[in-house]
Amino acid sequence: MTHDVPQSAEVVICGAGIAGVSTAYFLTEMGVKDIALVDKQAPLMLTTDKSVESYRNWWADEVMARFMDHSIDLLERFADESGNSFNMNRRGYAWVTTRDDKAAQYRDDAHAFDERGFGPIRVYDGTTPDVGPYVPPALEGFEDAPPGADLLLDRDAIREAFPYLGDDVKAVLNPRRCGWLSAQQLGMYWLDEARARGVRVLRGEVVGVEQDAQGVSAVQVGEERIETRRLVNAAGPFLGHVGAMLGVDLPIHNELHQKVVFQDLQGVIPRNAPLVILDEEPFLEWSEEEQAFWEEEPDYRWMLDRLPTGCHFRPEGTGESPWLLLAWGVQIEPTEPTWGEPAYSPEYPEVVLRGACKLAPGLKQYVGRMPNPVMHDGGFYTKTRENRPLIGPLGVDGGFVVGALSGFGVMASSAAGELAATWVTGGDLPDYAASLVLQRYDDPAYAASIEGMEAGEI
Repeated sequence: MTHDVPQSAEVVICGAGIAGVSTAYFLTEMGVKDIALVDKQAPLMLTTDKSVESYRNWWADEVMARFMDHSIDLLERFADESGNSFNMNRRGYAWVTTRDDKAAQYRDDAHAFDERGFGPIRVYDGTTPDVGPYVPPALEGFEDAPPGADLLLDRDAIREAFPYLGDDVKAVLNPRRCGWLSAQQLGMYWLDEARARGVRVLRGEVVGVEQDAQGVSAVQVGEERIETRRLVNAAGPFLGHVGAMLGVDLPIHNELHQKVVFQDLQGVIPRNAPLVILDEEPFLEWSEEEQAFWEEEPDYRWMLDRLPTGCHFRPEGTGESPWLLLAWGVQIEPTEPTWGEPAYSPEYPEVVLRGACKLAPGLKQYVGRMPNPVMHDGGFYTKTRENRPLIGPLGVDGGFVVGALSGFGVMASSAAGELAATWVTGGDLPDYAASLVLQRYDDPAYAASIEGMEAGEI
């Protein structure tokens, strides 16, 4: 990494998280080599290394489904090129419910997904003998996973495939083109390739952007100045701050999301388990003494309420690693991002564990005695209202944005960087590009369609 700020650059990228690094990489593939990648911290450190690192092509939003499916195509390409240096697997996702109405919804969703051409749906309801046996996820790799999705509605089929789930589970929706990877290793693969092609990585803070009659003219990095005609705002949770330097108000907000990792020393969750998600709003179980205590504490009384959907867990690490990752978007409010360590909630590990117990009752043995060490951290999700990213021109000549990647930054990073680089270089755009630009909000029909919408959590 260099601290020498050049006098000029063909493109300046503000932010060396996974979106900025991916954009730099794809720009070099498109022939742009004079690039300055600027960040206040070391690359991939602010939010990328706090990620749950998962990916999926299963989206209700068809634009996002096609965008993510392409991103996964690219991830597979890089896994092949690098010898899978970032440990991409295909463990799948598993949405779980105890409700009959949700089970019926899963059937409708699965058939709609099939009709879009994303793969066959195998339904295990005890009445379809020719569906074939359920294929469990492989511990490593992604090449041989079944396509499409499995929908398990039969109690015996659920018990056989997911023996750690509760006996009250009515349905499991298990899309298979999903899994996780090492975001840090993926980002470093791109970064090493980009630097080898001439990209300069600069440690410094972007504090201003100059404009003239032609648009962007220079970027101020600390006390230094880089002349450039093209700036990419890839500043992650500071996307709005950099947008304001260009006089652009971006329709985004930030949320602090937390996660916990601890050792499942009793092996409750098998190592080849998918990312398992509780798709309903639970009440947590407390003793009478605990309940009385929370009732007397105004700041914690919410823990007795019905909580949001989306509590999830997955195995962490490779091979027979005993680590288990848990995450849940509880008590999420818009907040200002910080460079330093955020203030994590001390009660969060216990809350997310009790939520996970609603999925896997065997985890109850860890309640109140989670094995040390417990790794508790998190990062900022930068979101638009409808939870689509912002990728494309900023409305100022020479200004571009790639961000608002919410909780899907790792899975979107390939397609997002490629799309941002295509905008910068004036290449041929995919048909979904217009649905991800800032200018979509200028369309009254689009604005009306998202009025009152709340962004999804996973």
